[in-house]
Amino acid sequence: MSSSRLQPKPGVMDIDIYVPGKSSAPAGVKLHKLSSNETPLGPSPAAQDAIAVLAGKLELYPDGSAAELKRAIAEVHGLNAENLICGNGSDELLSLIGSAYLQPGDEVVFTEHGFLMYRIVALSNSAVPVTVPETDERADVDAILAAVTDRTRVVFLANPNNPTGTYLPIDEVRRLHSGLPASTLLVLDAAYAEYVRRNDYESGMELAASAGNVIVTRTFSKIHGLAALRIGWAYASREIIQTLERVRGPFNVNALAIAAGAAAMRDRSHIDRSIEHNDKWLTWLTGELESLGLRVTPSVGNFILIHFPDEAGKSAKEADAFLTQRGLILRAVTGYGFPNALRMTVGLEESNQAVVDALKDFLAKAGG
Repeated sequence: MSSSRLQPKPGVMDIDIYVPGKSSAPAGVKLHKLSSNETPLGPSPAAQDAIAVLAGKLELYPDGSAAELKRAIAEVHGLNAENLICGNGSDELLSLIGSAYLQPGDEVVFTEHGFLMYRIVALSNSAVPVTVPETDERADVDAILAAVTDRTRVVFLANPNNPTGTYLPIDEVRRLHSGLPASTLLVLDAAYAEYVRRNDYESGMELAASAGNVIVTRTFSKIHGLAALRIGWAYASREIIQTLERVRGPFNVNALAIAAGAAAMRDRSHIDRSIEHNDKWLTWLTGELESLGLRVTPSVGNFILIHFPDEAGKSAKEADAFLTQRGLILRAVTGYGFPNALRMTVGLEESNQAVVDALKDFLAKAGG
């Protein structure tokens, strides 16, 4: 007999409610928010100007197709605008993929330290999440392929991955794709692609252009500094894009986001400054923290994963509390499978130096 109570569909109540990084400091202490991988350089001035132009037109609906935003993306990346879709952050696009392609009982494969959204997409569509072990905190192609069955409908790969900052070379991504059946969709989540300075890395655009079962998702929330506006985009075959358009809500990208996103995409000088800043301080932070005896996972993103000793007085939880009292807000990553690590966004010089100095004090007190 069916229950008389209202019930969600299977899988929904198995989802842990997403807990974002902390964003406040104790009263009277200067806040250094380094918990959400936001760019410390802020948005492009051109994006801010574009928003100002629209400030007196907020009564008008946005262009439902986000045509101007697609044009800017296509122009800068050399893509066909018809193969693009835009969304309310790349999170929405991941959800659209689940809505369009997943049925109850289907399997969704992702790695053990992958983005928490992948599990949410699976469970919210009554699909089965399949977690695959990583090797040295990096996705393992052979392990992923070994987990694929005839019920696997989607494979999510964050490349680079958050929170580890590790990546797979494009040859490995192609090997992964070649081992998947044509009925399985490979989703390449490349939110941090712009930061990567490795000759063997590609976001996967060429693969998506030639394959009928690959989609690359990107975001304006990181290097473009538009996290508050929630803008994501994706590139895939026309067939995939047309499928996702059928489940996309109307006007899912607001007018301010369209205008600011187009301006930010075309502001190459601002992007170059952000890359230069990140290159300098990512290297500096890694070296300084390692000199304190802390292990840092090698990262190609705009963040680092700092591992703490598994001993009383030196744990990540205790370090987090110590840093918070100084207004230094990092990200606890227990939910990602790292109970004794903290993720730190690369910040401005003042913030970066403050974290190093604070951790030096923390470890000295713990050792004394």
